[in-house]
Amino acid sequence: MHILEILKERAAQKGGKIVLPEAQDERALCAAAMIVKDKLAEVVLLGDVQKTQSLAAEKGIDLGGSELLNPSQSPRLEEYAQAFYEKRKEKGISYEQALATLQNPLFYGAMLVKNKLASGMVAGAANTTADVLRAALQVVGVMPGLKTVSSTFIMVSPRENETTYLYSDCAVVPNPTDEQLADIATSTAFTRRAILGDEPRVALLSFSTLGSAEHELVEKVRSAKAILSERKVDFAFEGELQLDAAIVERVAKSKAPNSSVAGKANTLIFPDLQSGNIGYKLTQRLAGYEAIGPIIQGLAAPICDLSRGCSIQDIYNTAILVLLMSK
Repeated sequence: MHILEILKERAAQKGGKIVLPEAQDERALCAAAMIVKDKLAEVVLLGDVQKTQSLAAEKGIDLGGSELLNPSQSPRLEEYAQAFYEKRKEKGISYEQALATLQNPLFYGAMLVKNKLASGMVAGAANTTADVLRAALQVVGVMPGLKTVSSTFIMVSPRENETTYLYSDCAVVPNPTDEQLADIATSTAFTRRAILGDEPRVALLSFSTLGSAEHELVEKVRSAKAILSERKVDFAFEGELQLDAAIVERVAKSKAPNSSVAGKANTLIFPDLQSGNIGYKLTQRLAGYEAIGPIIQGLAAPICDLSRGCSIQDIYNTAILVLLMSK
């Protein structure tokens, strides 16, 4: 059974409600119909209700079982606008601006998630990543104890019974500081537990293994490890490790013989966005791994971004991940 089928079964058992704030996009409507039909979750579609119904009728999409909601006509609009104003007034926002902002489906959907009226939100089919993340950060905010929003990819081997890896960060933070690297490691460990349900063994990657080289780039990774130690995180980690020392036991015995993570890592933290992005694409293209993601992580509640070139199946699959990440 493919990993997404396994995750789908777990997500369906967990249940919940998914917000799709792009109701004027045909792909979102088709995904909503699939989610409801498969009894994966409840769905809230945000946008102009009449236009949504007209588009669904035109395309022959059955939206029975989905809730259609226009934020500008919601009885909760003023309450949410007031809450947003209180949170953002020190940034110079007026109540009138808050009221206008909360009529944007991205912001209204994020407010539904923040208030636990939905498990999470999937957006980005018709909005940019910047717009999705802006709504998420301004409304939901970051996970307690963290300051960094990042991303991860689930890397699935084409061969059975091989390790499924998480690669981070490959899509959001270009040049993370040591503290941001520690945040990324913490977020990715949480993501692994939530989605895959197993224990993370986190490797902080570098071109050095436990002191084999000296450079300011290596020092940043070592510092990130020290920060994780100070935080007393509840997952196993090691750094700095070269990739072979992280995932090949034979190499680990030579380069890091006293490490409980070296050679067994399943969660790889890259030192910067360039190496992470290159790394996941090399694994995908040359080794034939399937890359599932990017999954946005580090938020206080799950809101995931899509590529504007996404498929209906991409929206559906991302809804599965959001359900598993919800509390």
